[in-house]
Amino acid sequence: MALSIDTGTTVTLHFSLVLENGHVVDSNFDTAPATFTVGDGNLLAGFENSLMGLVDGDEREFLIQPENAFGQHNPQNVQAVERNNFENEELELGTMFSFQNGDGELPGVVVEVQDNEVMVDFNHPLAGQSILFKVKIISVIPQSVH
Repeated sequence: MALSIDTGTTVTLHFSLVLENGHVVDSNFDTAPATFTVGDGNLLAGFENSLMGLVDGDEREFLIQPENAFGQHNPQNVQAVERNNFENEELELGTMFSFQNGDGELPGVVVEVQDNEVMVDFNHPLAGQSILFKVKIISVIPQSVH
């Protein structure tokens, strides 16, 4: 009997993340498969939960809603940053910058440029998007005993 995916199992799989408009965000179907341990934090819970119970050889597609993927778009995460924080850099809509915060770097995307301030969206670029998560399970290995 094949081992099914559960917390602690090590899973090797091919996957793709596709937006509802067909844009491929990430895929490893044409490259080496990825390996991770369920519950190690490498995969968002909404994606991990959809894999539970699958076995090697399974191929599935799941539509992951925003709240189980990269979160809903939060208007409070769009913030004004003083223009002088950008020195003389070209500011175009859609340009991504890394900002220092207490926990390290936080990416933000320029959404509006004014004379003295720049509106920056600190939401994850995929926030508010439903993601079509396609998987092909290559192998499922039991939790290793240490």
